[in-house]
Amino acid sequence: PPPRALGAPGTSAPSAPHCWYRGAPREPGAHWTEPGCRTCACQGGRVLCEAVSCPAACSHPLPAPAGGCCPSCAGCLHDGVARAEGDVFSPSDGNCTVCVCLAGNVSCISPECPPGSCPSASPAECCSCQPTKCSFRGRTYAHGARFSLDGDDCTTCVCQGGEVECSFAPCPVLDCPQHQRHLGPGQCCFTCRDPPVPAG
Repeated sequence: PPPRALGAPGTSAPSAPHCWYRGAPREPGAHWTEPGCRTCACQGGRVLCEAVSCPAACSHPLPAPAGGCCPSCAGCLHDGVARAEGDVFSPSDGNCTVCVCLAGNVSCISPECPPGSCPSASPAECCSCQPTKCSFRGRTYAHGARFSLDGDDCTTCVCQGGEVECSFAPCPVLDCPQHQRHLGPGQCCFTCRDPPVPAG
């Protein structure tokens, strides 16, 4: 005897209805993609279509390949340039940053530049000059700071690239003998005392 389909005794199982779409039959349960990135399915004799949803699985996906609907995370698109998976590159701004393309994501790192003195740096070097502070007599001064040595105006010091340079106020040449020279309070330079007036 021929095998019987499952169902009520003496009946055959009802087959799912086909779908007709644009003049062609579609099998029940069939799925297909239409132009314009729409996915369609045949369910219960009816065609149901919806826009293809593309999960955003990476930050720098490549554009959808020809005939495809979703961008690809098999490479990276960074600043308008397509990069292969695993590609290591420097961005066009040339600031010594290094980037890598991994699974459609671009990760970049910049060099860490320690502070240091400022030799004449060439433009090709990655770390620009980072002036350091100066420690002098228990105090810290910023690069470029000017200060007096002992709180007076006789000595002027400046912090340059981590080094302190001091200069003294210029004093005039005196034409009086040593014993007639006098340094008054708050003065930086000696002055000549008036010679004593002879008694007479």
